[in-house]
Amino acid sequence: MTLNLIVVIAVIVLGILFMLIEIFLLPGISIAGIAGAIFLIGGIVYAYMFLGSTAGNITLAASAVALGGTFYWLVKSKSLRRIALETNIEDRVDNSHLAKIAVGDTGVALSRLNPIGQVLVNDIEVEGKSYDGDFIDEESEVEVVKVKTYNILVKKKENESISNSITS
Repeated sequence: MTLNLIVVIAVIVLGILFMLIEIFLLPGISIAGIAGAIFLIGGIVYAYMFLGSTAGNITLAASAVALGGTFYWLVKSKSLRRIALETNIEDRVDNSHLAKIAVGDTGVALSRLNPIGQVLVNDIEVEGKSYDGDFIDEESEVEVVKVKTYNILVKKKENESISNSITS
């Protein structure tokens, strides 16, 4: 009986250890989480089979309390602060060049907008996005439809001579 009790305690402790490793060190579902679940369930089932239902119930409750307690203790302890990232990034992307571009300005597509690419407007190279999602070929004339925070929306510029001949 003592050997069975030692086996149950060892398997439950291994299960809790693997579960804590899974929660705090390994993201996602990995072998540690699966092993922890197997060890915890195995220890509880072993207690029910070899120690009786009363010992199994006690093992179930004790393992739940132990897992919750160690989780709470690990969250509140300062040991996780050693591996935690505490750097705050306060830098921003410099997009002041977009203030020099206005709706209606024209430019040239430096690369194929598929639907995003590079556009040259007012001698400023910026990331442009096709307004309606159409592809715009390289070196096509484009017109600025909207200036956004980090890029601009453009559409292919209509050739005025064609539109004038169509309306005449």
